[in-house]
Amino acid sequence: MIKKLLLGALCIAQFSLISANDFTPNPIKDNGTGYFQNVPKSVIIKTKKFKVRIDKQPNGNYLYQSWGANTKITAKPAMIISNGELIPDGSGGNYYFEFNNNGTIYQVWRNYLTASAKKAPYTLVVIDQNGKTIVNQDAQIVKN
Repeated sequence: MIKKLLLGALCIAQFSLISANDFTPNPIKDNGTGYFQNVPKSVIIKTKKFKVRIDKQPNGNYLYQSWGANTKITAKPAMIISNGELIPDGSGGNYYFEFNNNGTIYQVWRNYLTASAKKAPYTLVVIDQNGKTIVNQDAQIVKN
């Protein structure tokens, strides 16, 4: 009888340890974007006209730097915009970075889910103060 009780207690203890190791009560969200998205800390993309670098800052915001398409990234950036934010777009993995430069909005979209397998992984969109899109260019990853 004692052997059966000890064996039962040992089994319960082992199952409890296994369950405790597998249980995660509060899954960690990365950058507030959900559980599925893997947002890099730094990305460099290139469109037909621009090179853009986006870096996550220690305060959690993002920094936008841009150059002409044929300019080296080691050169001084033509434009720098700070305090950008990451905005999730649905639950499938898409998101975009948004930066405001005196009323002009710069968005860099990450295209995970698209209708076409040939769609570029990023898109640069620039919207003027009147809400008119003045730039909409597909971009390839230079560095991720």
